[in-house]
Amino acid sequence: MDLTDAVENAQKEICAKYGTAYYLSPPGMKVGIALNGWDGKTPINGLRHPPEGDTTGWYIWADEMLSADTDFFKPLHVRHLAGWYPEIQKYLALPPGWRFLISGNYEDVWYDGSLLSV
Repeated sequence: MDLTDAVENAQKEICAKYGTAYYLSPPGMKVGIALNGWDGKTPINGLRHPPEGDTTGWYIWADEMLSADTDFFKPLHVRHLAGWYPEIQKYLALPPGWRFLISGNYEDVWYDGSLLSV
């Protein structure tokens, strides 16, 4: 399943809004996702390290705290995110080094260069 035109356009709009390049997260690649957000917890957080192997570099979780538990993140293909967190799809073309935090109508997106040094 490829990106819909609406999702691709939304991703390009987010990249333009924050003045950064469009850096696709291909549908067949994986993100690290925490299962703690499935029950509707907010905020939803995402950060992107450089891609490695079959991963996009994205790590996504809900709530305020990021767990240090080694099993906190599970692999999930980008194509399946629409079923988990449809509201985050528009952020997934931000390049490595970018983060987002969303909750309802609140949106915070910023660059964090430390994410490039993994």
